[in-house]
Amino acid sequence: MEEQNQHQETPKRHWHDRHYKLLLLIPLALLIFSFVYMGIFYSQHHDFFLKDISLKGGTSATIYVDVDISLLKEALINKFKEVNVREISDLVTGEQIAVTIETTAQAEETKSFLENYLGYELTEENSSFEFTGSSLSESFYRQLLIAILVSFVFMAIVVFILFKNLVPSGAVIISAFADILMTLVAANILGIKMSSAGVISLLMLIGYSVDTDILLTNRVLKRQEGSLNERLLGAFKTGITMTLTSLVALVVALIVVKSFSVTLTQIFTILTIGLVFDMLNTWITNVSILKWYVKSKRREE
Repeated sequence: MEEQNQHQETPKRHWHDRHYKLLLLIPLALLIFSFVYMGIFYSQHHDFFLKDISLKGGTSATIYVDVDISLLKEALINKFKEVNVREISDLVTGEQIAVTIETTAQAEETKSFLENYLGYELTEENSSFEFTGSSLSESFYRQLLIAILVSFVFMAIVVFILFKNLVPSGAVIISAFADILMTLVAANILGIKMSSAGVISLLMLIGYSVDTDILLTNRVLKRQEGSLNERLLGAFKTGITMTLTSLVALVVALIVVKSFSVTLTQIFTILTIGLVFDMLNTWITNVSILKWYVKSKRREE
């Protein structure tokens, strides 16, 4: 029976040994597409992603009233250039309890229009308004981008110190960079307008991405017991369990908060997209590069 099981496992290992280099074409094609798409997107929007009011400047209003969302949105679009209308529902009953409105106009102009549309005065008891100036938003946006860049650089330095080798360290960094780039492309395709919380979720994604990559690289390079395929399989079992556990938690949280928290919804959405790409980049890109490196090193010896 044991011999039969070994006989059944051998073709799987041999298949990966024969085709692991070809598997790199999948993430490579996605990476090329991401660069091309991002280049086109940047030429059209002069930025790497769509920004909401918190990063662009404007008014955010929350009205605690039951109103027809489609009619309100149509009226706002006719008045203002850019608007975003979201419904906030009760978690238990699913009933509408408030509406969040974002415009690029001043707070007083937005409030005046809404009062005319609703037919009554908006006070602190039935609404809330928050205005963010464009210069303040732009400054905050630049600080967030600098924070991401600094975090990525320090992550790369730590990885190089940890493994002291260009190829394995480079594979970890490439995988983490691909996770962020592909996540941004997916967010742009889905039309997600990034808030400050969305940008911060990219910082969190760096940690999630590097976690499994370091686990994989450490298992393959620093452990000697077992064959290369056995070490890869052991790392895969542990890493994929970690990622799938995080994904399940994020999806459940996303379902729970979607009806009442726009900020948490965006954070969980970005992280969910990022973890899906992380599985691709860790267990195809990083695994293939590491396997290629280890096999080449053995031939040189």
